[in-house]
Amino acid sequence: MKYIGAHVSAAGGVDQAVERAVAIGADAFALFTKNQRQWRAKPLGEEVIEAFRDACRRHGFGPGQILPHDSYLINLGHPEAEGLAKSRAAFLDEMQRCERLGIDRLNFHPGSHLRKIGESDCLSRIAESINQALSETQGVTAVLENTAGQGSNLGWRFEQLAEIIAQVDDRSRVGVCLDTCHAFAAGYDLRTREATLAMLDEFDAVVGIDYLKGMHLNDAKSELGSRVDRHHSLGRGNIGTACFTALMRDPRTDDMPLVLETIEPAIWAEEIAWLRAQQEAP
Repeated sequence: MKYIGAHVSAAGGVDQAVERAVAIGADAFALFTKNQRQWRAKPLGEEVIEAFRDACRRHGFGPGQILPHDSYLINLGHPEAEGLAKSRAAFLDEMQRCERLGIDRLNFHPGSHLRKIGESDCLSRIAESINQALSETQGVTAVLENTAGQGSNLGWRFEQLAEIIAQVDDRSRVGVCLDTCHAFAAGYDLRTREATLAMLDEFDAVVGIDYLKGMHLNDAKSELGSRVDRHHSLGRGNIGTACFTALMRDPRTDDMPLVLETIEPAIWAEEIAWLRAQQEAP
């Protein structure tokens, strides 16, 4: 089964993200469990946790349909000790928030070397950071998101994701979220059905399809291989619609959150309905 949704606002409480997902006809959603542009947040109270869990129960959202994203400030490959320690503490807090909410995965950008250490050293730091967080939590999978490769961000090649995963002690609790816009900007052509299936084949060969725990479905304003992260609405960017039709018909994307981060929230309901319609063979 395909679980399709969007990254909705949690303004007013994390339970409100569930209601907003329902309002657009989603059966999957992403959210921030705290302000994504601040290091610290008030701890989740029992009332907030119960309201979220109750909303999920009422509307039929299981853990495998929810893909929260961590703070944009976190850099698990930070080259400097202070920045690394701060990022690791914040990431652990995000993992613990998911644990308390009953969410089984947390999506995050791998990290950046900031041009101060080598690529392999940075990838090892990211894996070390994941190991630390996993050792202090239970039941939450750390889900690496492929990046566009903008600036000094790593994770834009499948080989980099594989190198991180290879250094994680408990590989049953690490996974990947594939973002179509990021993949396209990183150089993976997605403009045809054949190219899209070839990308999934390459991911399987390099990383392993069992590690795929979610997807971000975004068209791209950016050009193929530009390493520039610019999302667009489905069918209005340089990827086009064939990619998303192919993904909707491929069983490898079953039973995971397929989440829109496209640029017009006002048409998310239409985009979700269109994606659902693509599952029907012509």
